Amino acid sequence: QVYLVDSGGGLVQSGGSLTLTCKASGTVYTIDVMGWYRQPPGKERELVATVTKSGTYSYVDSVKGRFTISRDNARYTADLQMNSLKPEDSAVYYCYVKSFGLDDYWGQGTQVTVSS
Repeated sequence: QVYLVDSGGGLVQSGGSLTLTCKASGTVYTIDVMGWYRQPPGKERELVATVTKSGTYSYVDSVKGRFTISRDNARYTADLQMNSLKPEDSAVYYCYVKSFGLDDYWGQGTQVTVSS
């Protein structure tokens, strides 16, 4: 079992920056993929960015060039640096982990609100 705590959300003006942090605990040695999803109000949850243990990165097109995911395999953390934020980035952001056994785990979510 992997447990995730995500934090760092808040209210920011358009063009501003925020950094989200995900901290994993439990059976962390089973973790392959770490990443972030988001769910805007009234919409489905969507992938934002992921990074595998071996260092393969993936981003949704709408955040490329603005968001950067980083991972610390020693501390079992994954940060999402978000720059040039737009109102359409407003959502609940969820930390996500997939184990080598293909089990999915989710954080509790952290709210990001970007005002125009």
